[in-house]
Amino acid sequence: MWEEKENSLLRTITCANFSEAFAFMTRVALEAEKRDHHPAWTNVYNRVEFRLNTHSAGDKVTQKDRDLAAAIDRLIPPGAKG
Repeated sequence: MWEEKENSLLRTITCANFSEAFAFMTRVALEAEKRDHHPAWTNVYNRVEFRLNTHSAGDKVTQKDRDLAAAIDRLIPPGAKG
């Protein structure tokens, strides 16, 4: 689940392996590009960590972040954890 902390929405998703994590990130990248709202994220092996906030709003959580978080949730691979 998403956690709101330090003016950001945070979530870590753990996939089955690196390939699944990378494919998930690719799907998220395409969705983020369509929305012109891009996450701060990291990837180490099968784990993808997200930090969402809106830079143009002073690095605060806005509806754009909540909408992107919901879209990311719909893209999480079956069986992934987080």
